[in-house]
Amino acid sequence: MRGLTGAGPTEARSSTQAVIAAAAALAALALFVAACGTGGTGARDEGPAHASAMAGAAASPAPSPAETYRRVDAVALLRKDPSVSAAVKRDLKPCNDDDYPVDVSYGDLTGGAVDDVVVNVLTCADWVGIGSYVYRDESGTFENVFKTEESPVYAEIDQGVLTVTKQTYRKSDPISSPSGEDVIPYSWKAGRFVQGRPVHTEYGSGVGDEVTPEPDT
Repeated sequence: MRGLTGAGPTEARSSTQAVIAAAAALAALALFVAACGTGGTGARDEGPAHASAMAGAAASPAPSPAETYRRVDAVALLRKDPSVSAAVKRDLKPCNDDDYPVDVSYGDLTGGAVDDVVVNVLTCADWVGIGSYVYRDESGTFENVFKTEESPVYAEIDQGVLTVTKQTYRKSDPISSPSGEDVIPYSWKAGRFVQGRPVHTEYGSGVGDEVTPEPDT
C-alpha cells in the first residue's frame, strides 16, 4: 500500500528538498540566460537601447522641402490668355497625335513662392519660335507677366534671369538660315521685367563679310 499512500516523513523531506533544489537551479539558469540575452545588464539595457534609437532618429536627414513648382497645362493656359494673339492661338494645334509644339520650363524669375512658368510656342514644320510667355503665380492663379511674339524667338531661364533669343536675318537669308542672333536679358524689378543690354552674335562671319552694327535704340 506504500506505493499508493506515498513515502514516509524522512523520505518526504528528502524529496521535497530535492525538488526545491532543482527548482532553484532552474530559476538560476533562467536568470543567467536572460542576463546573457540583455548583454548582462538586466533591465537597465532598455534605457541605453532607447537612447541609441533616439540618436539614430535624430541623425536621420530631414525630409526634403516640397517642390516649389506647380505643374500647369500650358496649352490651356495659352488658350485662355487674352494677351496671346489670335495668330498664335490658331497655330496652337498638335503636330501629331497629342504632341503640341510647346516647350515649358519652371524656375524662379520673380521671387514668388511658386516657380514661374516660361512657355514657348513653336511651329511644327521647322520648330521656329513664334511666341514666348512668362506666367507668375498670383494668389493661386498664373498671370501673364511677359510676352513677345516677334518671331523667331525663344525664351529660357538662365541663372534666375529671363533670357530671350531673337534670330536676325539679312534680306537674302532664308528662314532656316539666320545671319545671327540677339540675346536679351530681362530682370524682375518693381513688379515687372526690365530689359538689360542685348548681346548680338553673327553666325559664321568670315573674312570679307561686312557686319553692320545695329543702331542704338
